Amino acid sequence: MSTETSTKPSVLFVCVHNAGRSQMAAAFLTVLSQGSINVRSAGSQPAEAVNPAAVAAMAELGIDMSAEIPKVLTTEAVKESDVVITMGCGDECPFFPGKRYEDWVLEDPAGQGVAAVRPIRDEIKVRIEELIASLTPVAE
Repeated sequence: MSTETSTKPSVLFVCVHNAGRSQMAAAFLTVLSQGSINVRSAGSQPAEAVNPAAVAAMAELGIDMSAEIPKVLTTEAVKESDVVITMGCGDECPFFPGKRYEDWVLEDPAGQGVAAVRPIRDEIKVRIEELIASLTPVAE
């Protein structure tokens, strides 16, 4: 039995619908961390499907989110995460002492076309790169 999973940092991305920002962030972190970080995403009021413009914008960078489905936020998901990154869910996100919380203020891509989603996607990528740097030890 491997103990590797217990030593990997775990990040949870939360937004209201889990259809755009949190899905893009989770996809970037999954790809860019190359498996070195456990990734979850959820929504306080999940949508029925992931935002098609977000899926299209990520596909432009070679990241396929087409199979993702919005998931409901659970207390367990928060408890199991080292870092909880919220994106506009306000007081609906549960708080547990000892967790690292960040609130990323990002425009909501809901109802917008791919052209409007691209700058949001690009901002998320920059933040994900900074997050990975803060969570992974520098190789000596």
